[in-house]
Amino acid sequence: MSDPETTPGTAAHQKIDSSVPHSARIWNYWLGGKDNYPVDEEAGDAYTAVFPGIVTIARSSRAFLRRTITYLVTEAGIRQFLDIGTGLPTADNTHEVAQRLAPESRIVYVDNDPMVLAHARALLYSTPEGATAYVDSNVLTPERVLEAAARTLDFSRPTALILSNILGHIADHDEARSVVTRLMDALPSGSHLSVNDGSRGIDPGFEQAQDGYNESGAVPYNLRTVDEITSFFDGLELLEPGVVPVTRWRPDADAADAPVIAEHGGLARKP
Repeated sequence: MSDPETTPGTAAHQKIDSSVPHSARIWNYWLGGKDNYPVDEEAGDAYTAVFPGIVTIARSSRAFLRRTITYLVTEAGIRQFLDIGTGLPTADNTHEVAQRLAPESRIVYVDNDPMVLAHARALLYSTPEGATAYVDSNVLTPERVLEAAARTLDFSRPTALILSNILGHIADHDEARSVVTRLMDALPSGSHLSVNDGSRGIDPGFEQAQDGYNESGAVPYNLRTVDEITSFFDGLELLEPGVVPVTRWRPDADAADAPVIAEHGGLARKP
């Protein structure tokens, strides 16, 4: 991968805090990864004790990412990806799926966690034909994200914006919508938006577990209703089947009867 962009005073210069659980490391634990601390395992186990289905949600979210990236490359012809809140590298990261199908694809990952940054530097390698870069920034500063990403991506060309389980970290819904709008406004016609997040009003056990997690000292993650998640796509052309449980978004042939889960997502095109 190309050298990541860093900004003094941001995550590259912060110390990793292993004394409190962190969502990226807990997510890594649920996906079967090893890049986590005992405090993350404890928080993850406490969560699954209340809601075992979170492991299915984590893995289904990753499968949704794989299917949407596959569509974007093979059917929409997208060759540029801006993945914000990427989390710790696991299997089938955005650049791996995209460059496996189109080696010339260019990907920029954005996160502001020092552990994610360290692993991205070590593990996220591009194909020779394409590019993979890492930006140390925060989704709450979209203009800074876009400025740094423009060193790798050409924003005169259609680009896919990937927001996977990141908007829930923005407590205020109007602020979250504003962030999405500001990011998409900078992208040209033919660009796409992929969003998936935990959904409220589907599974009381999930909501109970999430409320407990939010009180643990970790950075809170806010579940949203399906209508709220759908509103992130306002002004865009929402592709079929719309905003649905991620297990039901164009499932693989062997998963046509996949269960409904409290994680909704969709994909839309900018006209």
